[in-house]
Amino acid sequence: MELHIDNILKDLEKDNFQAYLLTQFTNVEYISGYKPTSFAFCVIKENPIIYASGMDMELANRDSTIEVKEYESYDLMISELKDDGVKKLAIEPSLPFSTYVRFRDDFEIDSKNYIDKQRMIKLPFEIEKITKATEIAQKSFLELDILNNGSTEKEVAFDLVRNMIENGASKESFDTIVTSGAESSLPHAIPQPKKLNQPILIDWGAIFEGYCSDNTRTMVYTEYQQEIWDIVAEAHDKAIKAIKPGLKCCDIDKVARDIISDYGFADKFIHSTGHSLGLDIHETPGFSMKDETVIEEGMVITVEPGIYLEGEFGVRLEDTIAISKRGRVIGNLPLSID
Repeated sequence: MELHIDNILKDLEKDNFQAYLLTQFTNVEYISGYKPTSFAFCVIKENPIIYASGMDMELANRDSTIEVKEYESYDLMISELKDDGVKKLAIEPSLPFSTYVRFRDDFEIDSKNYIDKQRMIKLPFEIEKITKATEIAQKSFLELDILNNGSTEKEVAFDLVRNMIENGASKESFDTIVTSGAESSLPHAIPQPKKLNQPILIDWGAIFEGYCSDNTRTMVYTEYQQEIWDIVAEAHDKAIKAIKPGLKCCDIDKVARDIISDYGFADKFIHSTGHSLGLDIHETPGFSMKDETVIEEGMVITVEPGIYLEGEFGVRLEDTIAISKRGRVIGNLPLSID
């Protein structure tokens, strides 16, 4: 965390800012180890400080690696920043407008992606936690015995979340998707109180010590469903094999998209090929048509091509990839569940 702060201080100096204001919970956690439950203002400067709410002070004092002070008022916080010589203030792009207006009359302000740039590259301990989250999620999925399950979609989703928590997750990393039959053509389908139909698509993840995992598997039953599954699997596998530092993220999206297009389903692949994850389930960069970020070692990005046939069914296959010299799949869950 000290390294993260040092790197941001270098960015601030280069751009002639004296401080960087963060309020997003996972950004505060990334910098300090303390994740707010109410609100907090994290100011990265020569002597970084967090202004925490009164109800969070015990938690903040316990977990934060940087100084914590109880928040009293905007006026006092602004006055203390001025006393520290802050004239130009960088803010994270996600800063709420209602917060921005409190500061705009006192400082020269600009939005900067310093924290996102830091979070793109995972340190070894972060990859270890993502790996553990993935192992928990995959073990929990296999415990469902999904192919012989006569429960409803909602019951299966509930059982999967319970399994993850029993296996060591703090909670699910996003709302678990269990969908089947025609509704599987909805990429973000909501589990329904109906018995599992065919095919079955499950998209799920766990959080372990703050870090997320993400997987998707689709179980198919008919010859046509298998044909679509095979196309998606080819796109999935070849995209992963293409990953290496120096390429652009959009290059990997193109590999998956071209394969699906070659089979005549270009308009049925309706989302990007993947997204980074870490403390948040969706981070940057991502494997998308428009993302020209250069791939670097230490990035962790999902690969999740899909084909969605409206009113019929959908197939998506997703794994999380840790990038070193090549792309390495995190976890050992097979694509095909027998």
